[in-house]
Amino acid sequence: MDERMDGAPTAADSVLDHVPMRNEDGDIRHEFVEEIAHAIKAGDSASLRACVAELHEADLGDLIGALEPDDRVRLVELTGADFDFSALNEVDEGVREEILDELPPETVAEGVRELESDDAVELLETLDEAEQEEILEKLPLKERVALERSLLYPENSAGRRMQTEFIAVPQDFTVGQAIDYMRETPDLPDRFYEIYVVDKDQHWQGAVSLDVLLRARRPVPLTELTDEDRRRVSVLEDQEEVARLFGKYNLVAAPVLDTQDRLVGVITVDDVVDVIEEEADEDLKALGGVTSDEELSDTVFTIARARFNWLLVNLATAFLASSVLGLFEGQLEKMVALAVLAPIVASQGGNAATQTMTVAVRALATRELGASNAWRVVMREGMVGLVNGLAFAVITGIAAVAWFRIPGLGIVIGLAMVCNLIAGALGGILIPMALERVRADPAVASGTFVTTVTDVVGFFSFLGIATLWFGLR
Repeated sequence: MDERMDGAPTAADSVLDHVPMRNEDGDIRHEFVEEIAHAIKAGDSASLRACVAELHEADLGDLIGALEPDDRVRLVELTGADFDFSALNEVDEGVREEILDELPPETVAEGVRELESDDAVELLETLDEAEQEEILEKLPLKERVALERSLLYPENSAGRRMQTEFIAVPQDFTVGQAIDYMRETPDLPDRFYEIYVVDKDQHWQGAVSLDVLLRARRPVPLTELTDEDRRRVSVLEDQEEVARLFGKYNLVAAPVLDTQDRLVGVITVDDVVDVIEEEADEDLKALGGVTSDEELSDTVFTIARARFNWLLVNLATAFLASSVLGLFEGQLEKMVALAVLAPIVASQGGNAATQTMTVAVRALATRELGASNAWRVVMREGMVGLVNGLAFAVITGIAAVAWFRIPGLGIVIGLAMVCNLIAGALGGILIPMALERVRADPAVASGTFVTTVTDVVGFFSFLGIATLWFGLR
């Protein structure tokens, strides 16, 4: 590390050498952030450049997220060309937009030029069209056209995820010519796992993996090594389907073809990992009634407004469930124990339904649950509901009798428990399947409907059986 004239360690030395960036749990250290913030306030450009140059893009993204909003833009400005703009793809979308909005278009354009095309598209797609155009105008024509073409593809498609840097060689090349081409071409992709064979019109002919290429002798024609059945994807294919293809066939890369079978890009496994994380994050948020674009950096008003509509739907369904209690108002007045125990039945059914629903939503998302095995899985979940219903019927029945000293109450709540756990198990799988059939997202809508079913069935079965058993009117 460099030292100042007086021999004191630089800010980069004190942070990276004397204060590790992360603690034993992998969390970023407060002392590290404080040192960087101090250097930013002091305008110590040289030390900050030395610091960020040693950080991986993911670590730099974590540092940006830990800094105060005013320090984030200053960090980019002070580090200049040493700042890796791919780090902005590692932060919340809200943080990224704040930084890009504050930076001059020329600065962003210079940063974008250093990125691989897929990272550049990911950075630009969060901006509105006017901001995108302002930045793209600062780029050389060739790079601009490539990025504009990628941005025209549908969101969450393979065309948006692909990188346009790949190696394509003519189909009449030999092994030696292909190797020489790669040695002599200066602008190869940073990482690649295979080369692609195309005709004169760029139509895809097949792929040759690097291990096969390097084992062959130089005079061998590439056509003898070309895998014409190599898995490939369309630019319009959904990114979730692409991720499933990678997982099913253990791919590390896949060529991307346009609608005329011309080779236009490649998707690599690191892109797919990001897709898997995004889809899992989206489904998890959806199960809780949270929008997929909610970030930790969002303001209170933004989050409250986004969650309001779903809470309103839940309120409406809660009134529906409560209306069932209104049907048995007289019975509840005559036997207070019913009012005390009714929520237990409904809650237990809801918990059982959530377990089944979670498994069902995941199975639908991964295509493990389909028409071929639907009936078997539904019957299995129904039997699980019956077995657990009988077990909890005994437990809650004994508890209810011990609590209220009313022998018949144990039978009533036991029967209701069996009914509601079966209803919860069936609702937890049938509702997501029905939503999938009508092309609605099961992760988004299942929770509310399933909870409503278990509340209504739980209250109605318990109070209905109690009315008949005790002769209440």
